[in-house]
Amino acid sequence: MSIPTTTKSYILPQLRSYNDLTVKESSIRPPKSTEVLVKVHAVSLQFRDLIISKNLYPLPSIKENLVPGSDAAGEVIAVGEDVEAWKVGDRVCANFLIDHIDGEPTAENAKKALGGSIQGVLSEYVLFPAHSLVGVPEHLSYEEASTLPCAAVTAYSALQGPVPIKAGDYVLVQGTGGVSIFGLQFAVASGAIVIATSSSDEKLKIASKLGAKHVINYKTTPEWDQKVKEITGGRGVDHVIEVGGPGTLPKSLRSIKKAGWIHVVGFLSQDKPKPEDANLVGPIIGHSAFVRGILIGSVAQFNAMNRLITANNLKPVVDKVFPWESAIDAYKYLESQAHVGKVVIKVTKD
Repeated sequence: MSIPTTTKSYILPQLRSYNDLTVKESSIRPPKSTEVLVKVHAVSLQFRDLIISKNLYPLPSIKENLVPGSDAAGEVIAVGEDVEAWKVGDRVCANFLIDHIDGEPTAENAKKALGGSIQGVLSEYVLFPAHSLVGVPEHLSYEEASTLPCAAVTAYSALQGPVPIKAGDYVLVQGTGGVSIFGLQFAVASGAIVIATSSSDEKLKIASKLGAKHVINYKTTPEWDQKVKEITGGRGVDHVIEVGGPGTLPKSLRSIKKAGWIHVVGFLSQDKPKPEDANLVGPIIGHSAFVRGILIGSVAQFNAMNRLITANNLKPVVDKVFPWESAIDAYKYLESQAHVGKVVIKVTKD
């Protein structure tokens, strides 16, 4: 395969609306000695992509002509002369923070987040540093693999943190978006007991099929924290994957056991905390709670997660795949929250 000299990419001319997404062709150079050139086959979308497009996300650098997207799966088509870990034809994903190799995130490696502080992956071809890449599990398609870098690694990082989940633990997942569904799957694969919440009974049926032992519709059961305590015999859950943010954090605190863990990964909830819940210091102390912010994960965690996925033959839940020409429609569908799992854009036609 000859090395391409140009690539088509979606760009946001300015951060205002995803409706401004425009295809632009630009030149692309051959890989440097430690780089890999990847032909992108599929890109999955995140809630983060929505809010970046609307300029509601704090970006330190790129404000114009941003190539969005952090999650892609593709094929290696060229490698730099010093690259030994990858060869042409390998199927790969890049880590969300391209320089976060192992250990905790740092101020330095947090500066290089795809589709935000650096250019993203919604493009035909992308150059990556070789150290940022991980191999794609053999049983996954490109579309399935594209869902892994953010949502899956975030869920894995949450549940495999300082006190990893173990068989018999109770895990509460909020909603049926990408992170929550991966959290459900990883928890079930680890032998944990999953409680899932959603506003849709139809979505909860899917959660049950994926292995959730208990489901709660938070529209019909607004005091879902009380139901969680009832399910756990008054004890509370060991882990919460907290995607709601300020609107759900108070109830998450009331749902955990003493010294339970709340892994904060998002702020999807539109509910405002009640005035009596505004000060969370008391509940955090009262529950001896561990509240942990999750900034995705490292290349090492990504590789470890892929071993779990392969061992259990896990399949990501892909709700809908949109063609390259319909990227705006993909964003619109994600915004509708009609999906369960992930929304994907297929970049290649072959």
